Amino acid sequence: MHILLLTSFYPPEIRSISTMMRELAEGFAARGHAVTVVTARPEDNLADEEKRKSWPIVVQEGAVKVVRVKTLGQRASNYILRGVSELVLPFVYRRAIKKFVKVPIDGVVVYIPHFPLAQVGAWVKRKYGARYLLNVQDIFPQNAIDAGIMKNRALIAFYEYLERRAYRTADALTTHTSGGREFLIEKKGVPATKITTVYNWVDVNAFKFPSPRPSPVGGGGGVGPFRARYGLGKKFIFLFAGIFGPTQGLELVIETARRVRDLSGVHFLFIGEGTEKARLTQLSKEYCLTNVTFGPFVSPKDYPALLAEVDVGLMCLAPENTTAVVPGKLWGFMAAGLPVVAFLQASSEGHKIIQTAQCGYSAVSGDSKTAEHIVRKAYAERSRLDEYGRRGQEYAAQHFSKEHCIDRIEHLITGSTH
Repeated sequence: MHILLLTSFYPPEIRSISTMMRELAEGFAARGHAVTVVTARPEDNLADEEKRKSWPIVVQEGAVKVVRVKTLGQRASNYILRGVSELVLPFVYRRAIKKFVKVPIDGVVVYIPHFPLAQVGAWVKRKYGARYLLNVQDIFPQNAIDAGIMKNRALIAFYEYLERRAYRTADALTTHTSGGREFLIEKKGVPATKITTVYNWVDVNAFKFPSPRPSPVGGGGGVGPFRARYGLGKKFIFLFAGIFGPTQGLELVIETARRVRDLSGVHFLFIGEGTEKARLTQLSKEYCLTNVTFGPFVSPKDYPALLAEVDVGLMCLAPENTTAVVPGKLWGFMAAGLPVVAFLQASSEGHKIIQTAQCGYSAVSGDSKTAEHIVRKAYAERSRLDEYGRRGQEYAAQHFSKEHCIDRIEHLITGSTH
């Protein structure tokens, strides 16, 4: 079977969803399918060594054919430019498919929040008679409405039209949370028989470390290279790693860092890039915070080593979010045996996962006093954190295994299992 995977995110871009897309493509190929990926040419969210590279349009990466197309400011901070880019996205992808995909397509898998890609999936279904699977990560435009990014009623109506059409034309849909599935059934009228919950996954083996953890605070050896790079010695490190966007609500973490300045052993390390990074950096300077450090992305191959050197994995989503979305970084934290502190909106399924796995602490975001209490509690109970990390790792291996999740997606797109 020839499977076409359409996504805006693919390595070398650094996102948890990018890694998942590569693993999905490679997983299909390992199961005997021919696989073509059409994705955006990497321009943002890159490790320093990747920024200097040029990327050919078509390349064979192992058993997977990858077609990278040039897009127009799809992730620009200017939302007008981003909107124009979204509108032309279907034409760019369709042109690439016509030019570079010369064999019949039996199945097409589309990963969104970019609904224009769903139009391409519907076109492939019509043109090739392919079975069409749509995976819904962020529920758009609801997440943009919640964040206050999208306020124009006409624009909201337009994207809700695209949303309805995407759900209608797909043969099957998946979400990565059961709450997301219920939201689409109850609020968007998607038939329950059409939508399946398939958790995002993680390769637990890629994050396994010796026991005890290498972190000095966690009981391991000397200061590692990341601690040395940022001059953090044996500080107790809370790590946020990823995209600094408006939906994260990371000003809560900066405010929390201000409130716990008296804890001289505690430090907050922010690794990544995004539209909010400059504002957060400036806010940290205004507060004269010496317990906050910002750094650039690290490459995916170095990410497990970074997690090995910190003490707590930190997640944050703004309270205005109304869907059950779970930050993708949770899976990496759990796989690495890293205890978690999460400040998430009330609807996030992350609360339930953390509570069930007993892998850390979570609280509803937006309340700086509660956030301060959680940070102080995690630091005071630091002797228990190895146990929280171990539980999280075991839970991830049992529930979020790559092989199990890809098997389920293969079944939905092909109707067969191996």
